[in-house]
Amino acid sequence: MELVVLPAVSLDLKLTLGSGQAFHWVAQGEGWLGAIGNTPVYMEQRGAEVFVNPEAAAASGRYLALDHPLEEIYASFPKDPTLQEAAVFCAGMRILRQPAWEAVATFITSSMKQVAHIAQISHTLRRRYGRRLSLGEHTLFAYPEAEALAALEEGDLRACALGYRAKNLLGAAKMVASGEVDLTEVAGMADEAAQKELCRLPGVGEKVANCALLFGFERLRSFPVDVWIERVIREKYFPRRKTVTAAQIRTFCAEYFGPYGGYAQQYLFHHARITWNSRRSTGAGSKRGSAKSS
Repeated sequence: MELVVLPAVSLDLKLTLGSGQAFHWVAQGEGWLGAIGNTPVYMEQRGAEVFVNPEAAAASGRYLALDHPLEEIYASFPKDPTLQEAAVFCAGMRILRQPAWEAVATFITSSMKQVAHIAQISHTLRRRYGRRLSLGEHTLFAYPEAEALAALEEGDLRACALGYRAKNLLGAAKMVASGEVDLTEVAGMADEAAQKELCRLPGVGEKVANCALLFGFERLRSFPVDVWIERVIREKYFPRRKTVTAAQIRTFCAEYFGPYGGYAQQYLFHHARITWNSRRSTGAGSKRGSAKSS
């Protein structure tokens, strides 16, 4: 396969694609296969360069956010030991620029699901209802558009292992497909207004809206608070406080972590999920979120 080179200083491709931001990339040889919108992609990192199929070069550079000033982002982080340790652990991880609908829909399906299960749902939806894509000998699938999902019945989505999330995803797809919630308009709104508009969608509360804003709308200040982040904040930032409400945690995170709070959140999330998981007696440690924090 012919490949072209993208400069990729301060990028860890494997870490970025496997950190619980996106859920469909599959290891292939020395690289990764997936899709960015309707573009099939193969990416492979060799040192400070990423090799990608030519037709996906522009989309890949944007998707990987290679223009994000990581050194400036790191310098903006508070200098507390918890975040600094996470920053070292996650060095080279970038916040992906994902298609807006894909980000919204994927995080609607994430409630009370482990990362592996979210990926399984994503692949099933893609295979059954997404556009078929070809890259050499490989067959890939785009994430299904809102219009494609809106034309289904709830039972079709339940058959994709969505459970109660099927009703929410179907309702959200219908609202987006009809224009009742216009994601292009959301992209032009201020953060608070955008969050409020996304929360009109079924299955979208504050946490899912903030995930969508961070990963689908590049709102790098957005700080989703899921079960992992809530635990980190309670244990590491309020160790002597017996009672800290969820509202207090959300306020603290929004104010403390600054203009690149989304990066801080993703680093804290991934570091905790990987390094703390062995201390848990259940599989809850790899969940992206919970129903109560959706």
